[in-house]
Amino acid sequence: MSHSKSTVYLIPALLDDEAIETIPSYIAESLKNCQVFFVENERTARRYLKKIWREIVIDDYEWFVINKTEEKIQSDFKQKIKERRNIGIISEAGCPGVADPGQELIAIAHEMNADIKPLVGPSSILLALMASGMNGQQFQFVGYLPINEHERVKTIKELEAESEKKKCTQIFIETPYRNNQLVESILKICKHTTKFCIAVDLTGKTEWIKTKTITEWKKEKTDLHKRPAIFLLFVQ
Repeated sequence: MSHSKSTVYLIPALLDDEAIETIPSYIAESLKNCQVFFVENERTARRYLKKIWREIVIDDYEWFVINKTEEKIQSDFKQKIKERRNIGIISEAGCPGVADPGQELIAIAHEMNADIKPLVGPSSILLALMASGMNGQQFQFVGYLPINEHERVKTIKELEAESEKKKCTQIFIETPYRNNQLVESILKICKHTTKFCIAVDLTGKTEWIKTKTITEWKKEKTDLHKRPAIFLLFVQ
């Protein structure tokens, strides 16, 4: 199939393996237009595409694995755009380019004048913000907080102060096996009246989302070990 120019489809993936209903049906239609996939993990991407479009013939497509800024991947991507191929980009969970690999390739697609087509699907950042009851007009996602204890304490204090000053919701994540340590730090460092939201297992059967003050959280026993979670802070 010849195209006048490349279209790059940004294909959202599942946040929870069972939550197929969170993927709109038009995504399967878009797959039919693709010829090449650039993915974060080939095995899980193949399994995911089979789930949303059973008839897909996986070997009809070319597959490339994204390794952050690897030059080889970038040159392969440029080559496919020159060949006017339609490309799908898929990250491991949620939306490509949003707290996930893909943005370098998307930047290249813009430079090479390809059409970019972002597709609707689950984003843990937006789902958590929607459900938090915190400020959705002014917010920032700051990714992972520093691992170093001293740096982490400093960062949490800065985020809290900035939230108070700008009325800005602060959104961040942690590697699931370090969730409990992060919650412990937040409860120790933040002011009693600061609001803290924890959103766990989003879109899954065991999903829960709670917003409480630091004082209220201190009365609760939470164990988030190895569960995908997203955290939000807000000072009113």
